[in-house]
Amino acid sequence: MQAYLSSDDCNLKEFSKSLERNLQQSDAPQAHDIQKNIPIYDINKIDLTKNTDVLRSEWANVLRNTSGVLVLKNAYSDTSCIDAATKIYNKIIAAEKVSSEGKEDHFAASGANDRIWNSAQKLCEFDPLVFAQYFGNLAINTACQAWLGPNYQMTSQINLVRPGGAAQSPHRDYHLGFQSNEIAASYPAHVHDLSPVLTLQGAVAHADMPLESGPTKLLPFSQVYRYGYLAFSKPEFREFFENNYVQLPLKKGDIIFFNPALYHAGGANISKDVQRMANLLQVSSAFGRAMENLNRINMTRKLYPILAKGHHSLNKAKIDVAITACSEGYSFPTNLDTAPPQGGLAPETQADLFRRALSTGMSSTDFEIELSKHSRRNNA
Repeated sequence: MQAYLSSDDCNLKEFSKSLERNLQQSDAPQAHDIQKNIPIYDINKIDLTKNTDVLRSEWANVLRNTSGVLVLKNAYSDTSCIDAATKIYNKIIAAEKVSSEGKEDHFAASGANDRIWNSAQKLCEFDPLVFAQYFGNLAINTACQAWLGPNYQMTSQINLVRPGGAAQSPHRDYHLGFQSNEIAASYPAHVHDLSPVLTLQGAVAHADMPLESGPTKLLPFSQVYRYGYLAFSKPEFREFFENNYVQLPLKKGDIIFFNPALYHAGGANISKDVQRMANLLQVSSAFGRAMENLNRINMTRKLYPILAKGHHSLNKAKIDVAITACSEGYSFPTNLDTAPPQGGLAPETQADLFRRALSTGMSSTDFEIELSKHSRRNNA
């Protein structure tokens, strides 16, 4: 059994061979259409108020074992709540532009598009009725339960790509998709297998998205490649993606859901006048939580002067392990408005700050100041 995966084992021929498949109707018997190996379900023709066990099982199989992506047409039979949310989001975008010089994005330069982090909370705080109408959606709930089970955790981010907006680079998503290649390789192979089932990715179309507006570029079946988190940044894999991706146009009120391990990328908006707005749903498993709530900032504050003074008889390796037990070593969840990614895909962690402070000889007083700033940025 392979304990760890290596970038050296990424093989483009094996990857491409694993994609030589065609989705059959028998793979998605309740789909109303199949286009470019993507099953399409017309929600107007499905009664989601009745038992959906069979449908959820089918969607889970599609996301895990076959295409890795599905489209829900007419997920909002009444799109008035989308229009209302769009107006609110445009107001938020305008307000945030006034209060900020520009925001960092995971995959685009600041100012290249408009992004609203934590758009679910902001919508609820702005107009809870619109929030209820928007997120009280049975199609969304059915898809989330199909992949994650009950009690999932909803988050969302608005992405508005204007005409002329460039395409993203192909990637996988949260969790391991947001880590550097080196960090991803440090996780055991079974974690690479587990990561995709911890989250579900989706996108609600807030406007009609013809192909020229750049709807998401997708590579069906690519989520099954075990080395995918280590391969997507390799030039030959990116070239393969660009030569083989597919896109489907969407209408306002459609939703696309996909396995976070599916290779995908936002397309270039080469239209003249389409404002491509999507609400990106990033939904997490209820199980992604620790058993106890620890006050790690206070623990970190207490431990730093002990390790910084050097009167502890611990070698470098043991110091590192002590920091791991004490301080938060993961960037998420965070407030991406105030703690944007710095030179990568994720903000500096509390443990990273601890290690950086030790390596630079930061005084305990200065560390207290930096730790407080870090906490404010991440918990604002």
